[in-house]
Amino acid sequence: MGTQKITPHLWYDTQAKEAAEFYCSVFPDSRVTHVSTLHDTPSGDCDLVSFELWGQEFMAISAGPVFRFNPAVSFMVNFGPPHLGASEARELIDRAWAVLSEGGTELMPLGEYPFSARFGWIQDRYGLSWQLMLTGPDGDPRPPILPAVMFVGDRSGQAEEAIRFYRSVFGDSETGTVAHYPPGSPAGQEGTVMFADFRLLDRWFAAMDSGREHDFAVNEAVSFMVNCADQAELDSYSDKLSAVPEAEQCGWLKDRYGVSWQVTPRDLDTMMRDGSREQVDRVTKAFLPMKRFDLAALRRAYEGS
Repeated sequence: MGTQKITPHLWYDTQAKEAAEFYCSVFPDSRVTHVSTLHDTPSGDCDLVSFELWGQEFMAISAGPVFRFNPAVSFMVNFGPPHLGASEARELIDRAWAVLSEGGTELMPLGEYPFSARFGWIQDRYGLSWQLMLTGPDGDPRPPILPAVMFVGDRSGQAEEAIRFYRSVFGDSETGTVAHYPPGSPAGQEGTVMFADFRLLDRWFAAMDSGREHDFAVNEAVSFMVNCADQAELDSYSDKLSAVPEAEQCGWLKDRYGVSWQVTPRDLDTMMRDGSREQVDRVTKAFLPMKRFDLAALRRAYEGS
């Protein structure tokens, strides 16, 4: 990866590269930056794809039909200042909606809502959910794309608590907008979070509670990679975030709210990008049995020592 500390990671069956190229065609300032293949994993050969959407880093993997996207994690896209002028924003949001709708499923139609002159929620052809929003000149500026976590079922009502927890883990953080459900709202219990956004290090997130009945919840299809400089950072973030020890595998872990994280050494990305085929295969063989990453062991595998 590049310089971002927290990177959204998307899990596909076989379509990671295809999906990344598709998203790069939808949003401005977007490109695929690297593709590599892991051999002999439990899912067979897996493509790893690094890409940027509107200048923000993402990763994707093709690793079999294990996890499927659902609307519990979506991506909010802000069309408007400071990224776009008013006329350009309306033109781009309509175009993005048209492209994402092809083969997709409409969750909330594109139209006017009390909170935005133009908003729509769409599940694209790959199942990933996007909330497209026309934003005005008022309000604090935000990045174009924010991961959004919806707390449903027995976790509904925990959004505000979760934000406090994540801020305690990452330290360099802030809470932005917080709006609560009013009395009598059909969408959520009074006083729970209708919408909130917050920053963890270099990444803004959004969160909301939903009191409606849903047949889905947060799963591993979308996770968040925490790129660490050294073993001390790997251990610290793993200790703070992991709440389900049996879920730990290859740096993956699950927190107390069901959200998945990958606590990974930044050096690993360099090894996978710059290494020879033999070096990449040795590193892959070394990390597959690991629950949490051992950076020294990965370096030894890379060097063949």
